[in-house]
This record gives sequence, C-alpha cells and structure tokens, in this order.
Amino acid sequence: MRFPGSKPQLSLPRILEMNLGFLGLQFSFGLQQGNMAPIYSYLGASEAALPLLQLAGPMTGLLVQPLIGALSDRTDSRFGRRTPYFLIGALLCAVGLFCMPLSQSLLMAASLLWILDAGNNITMEPYRAYVSDRLNESQHQVGFLTQSAFTGLAQMLAFLTPSMLVWAGMNQDWVDAHNIPYTARIAFMVGAVLSLTTIIYSVTRVPELPLTPAERARIAAEPKGLGAALREIGSAIAQMPPAMRKLAVMSLFQWYAMAAYWNYVIYSIGRSVYGTADATSSGFHAAVLTNGEMAAWYNGVAFVAAFAMVPVARRIGAASLHALCLTLAGAGMLALPHMADKWMLFVPAIGIGIGWASIMGNPYVILAGSIPPERTGVYMGIFNMMIVVPMLLFSVTLPLVYEPWLAGDPRHVLTLCGLLMFAAAIAVFRVRARNADGLPVGATDPA
Repeated sequence: MRFPGSKPQLSLPRILEMNLGFLGLQFSFGLQQGNMAPIYSYLGASEAALPLLQLAGPMTGLLVQPLIGALSDRTDSRFGRRTPYFLIGALLCAVGLFCMPLSQSLLMAASLLWILDAGNNITMEPYRAYVSDRLNESQHQVGFLTQSAFTGLAQMLAFLTPSMLVWAGMNQDWVDAHNIPYTARIAFMVGAVLSLTTIIYSVTRVPELPLTPAERARIAAEPKGLGAALREIGSAIAQMPPAMRKLAVMSLFQWYAMAAYWNYVIYSIGRSVYGTADATSSGFHAAVLTNGEMAAWYNGVAFVAAFAMVPVARRIGAASLHALCLTLAGAGMLALPHMADKWMLFVPAIGIGIGWASIMGNPYVILAGSIPPERTGVYMGIFNMMIVVPMLLFSVTLPLVYEPWLAGDPRHVLTLCGLLMFAAAIAVFRVRARNADGLPVGATDPA
C-alpha cells in the first residue's frame, strides 16, 4: 500500500524511461512545425492564409486539454488514471501522421491536422500530470526538464529526417502529383510508428502509481460526466493560484512569438538565403530542408541545455532562468532575418534553442509547485489554454496585419517575434511563486 506523500524516488534512468513517450509525441510536433506550412503551400495556400489553416492546433488544445485534464483527475480504471488517455491519443496521432503526407487538397490536409492535433492534445496534459503524479516534488525539476530534453531530441530528429533522406540519395525535388515531397512522406510515417511505440514503452516500463485508498475515495465521491468536468474547469479557473495567473501574461507574448516563428521562418529563409518566394521552386525546397537542419541544430542545443539548466534553476529559481533564456531567444529571432548565408543561420539558432529548452521545462516547474496535487490534471489543461489562446490570436490577427503592417514580408514577422520574446522575459519577472521553504519555485537552499 502506498501512503500519501510516499512517492518513491526514481533513478535518472527510470525518469528517462517514463519520459521516452514524450520523444514520440514531440517528434510529431516537430513534423508539424517543419512541414505543415509547406504542405499547405504545395497544395496552393497563400502565405497570408497560413495562420488560419493552422487553427486546428490551438482550437483542439483549447477544447480538449482542459477537458481531458479534468476527466483524468477523476478517472479510476484498471489501466490507471492517465494511461487510457495516453493510448487513445497516441493511436489518433499515429493515424493522422500516417495519412497527412497523402493529402490531395487543402481540405484534406486541414481535416487530418484536426485529427492529428486531437491525438496530440489528448496525450499531452495527462502526460504532464503523470510526471507530477509519479515524482516527489524534489524531483519535479529533473522530471520536467527531462521532458524538455526529449522535446529537443525528438524535434531535432523530426526536422533532420528529410535532410538525412536527401543525404542518403533521395532527390529533394521528387514530389507526388500534389507537389508534396516524398521525403516528407517517409518522415511522417516514421513519426507514426514512433508516436505509438514510445508511449506504450513508457507506460509499460514505468506504470502509474496505484491510487491510495484516500484518492480512490475522493474520486468515487466526485460527480462524473462531461457536465461535472466542465464545472470543475470553471471552479479551477476561479480558484487559480496567483503564480499561475501571472504566467498567463508571459504565455501571451511567448506563444504568439513561437506560433509566428514556426509559420514564417521557412519563408524568411527562402527570401534571405535563397532569394525565392515561390513554393514550387527548388530554392524553396532547399529552404525547407535548411530550416530542418537549423531546427535540428537548435533542438540539439535544447536537448543539452535542458540538462544544464537543472543546477542553474536550483540556484536562481525557474522564473529568473526562464527570463534569461527568453531574452536569448528574442535576440536570435531578431538576428535571423539578416543572415544571408546558410551557415550564418546556425549562430542565432543557439539562442532560440536555449529559449526553447526553457519554454518546455521551466514554466511547468513553476506551475507544478503552485497547484494542489489533486487538481494537477485540470490545471495542466488550463495552463495549456494559456498556450493555445495566443496561438488563436495569432491565427486571427496575423492575416490582418501581414500585408498592411508587415509589408507581406516574413522577415518582418521574425522581427516581431524577437520583440515579443523580450516582452515575455519582462513579464516572467512578475512571477514570485514560493515553495514550502520560502524560496523561488525551482530553487533549493544551497545550505
């Protein structure tokens, strides 16, 4: 029998095993970030319309993650509290990935993106809650930064896979009847296998802890069903901890910038390095591959930086560290449009990689130390609303300003991204969450 507060300490290899499923999940996100905008362009979409076509991600996140988080908090099944959601989401994700590069129209691609994002979102927040459930608070830092490290590794591999296929002898201009390169088709199918197998491995090797009698009694006493879950979301929002409210301002700037960056960086590289805006040209295909290589580089930086951040965060706190990392990311985004040679792109990408490592780890450390354990799932889902709402704002507002304010130039979009990252760094200093020892969340007493 497990008693409250008696979570066993896990070794680093076990923490790596429990987070391996995040590699498959983030491989999927990396494929979306690097390929969805080009796929839409291959199928005839205009640059200004790209944000609207990307609505599937933020919309499904807004609707699905808080609901799944609330439901998983109240689930007591023989498979566990979070595991059923991992498996259902992983299966949907695999189907979406396998079919996406076979798209024959914008409607088909957009519809498959809804399926793919639904699968990703069903899995994501229960996975975050699983780490918080499974580890003692003293291990939250290493648990979430390990997820951040796997995010960097997975996205590095996802972005690099098409270039690796070209290096192996595939023609970068070999496309199907709908202009989608076969390199993208193979990469997505590899992602379908990874997303399913890694999650199954993680939940098999490091299963959830059995619920205590008190936890089972609490879950049994709570109302069930969709209406109860929606009421729980509303109640949790009304009782949201102050630190979490302050994180919302940071998230607004941070995630608007990331959404804009992912959508327009390829088009910026196409103009600054390859001198083309034509999505069917060989130069644009080269820009897609170059972005993949650059993104693989900054995700590799993120993989290393995530582990290096653990002792720094323990000393200065997660919020201060995150502000520093966001500043480096903003500097990288400001510099990127001015790089005219391919090799030069990899220098500002270092700052972006450090920022990305922090984005995927430190805010969750702050959050996990600020919320009640019995509501971890719903608060992780609500926190995702602070991610997807800025993305929704991006999808709605960027098409309105792309031509009149940004001159229809994706390089100006990246400049905007850099400024927004600076604003996010300033906003995160407002977070003054404290742990039980009175230290900033994520910091430990050096004595």
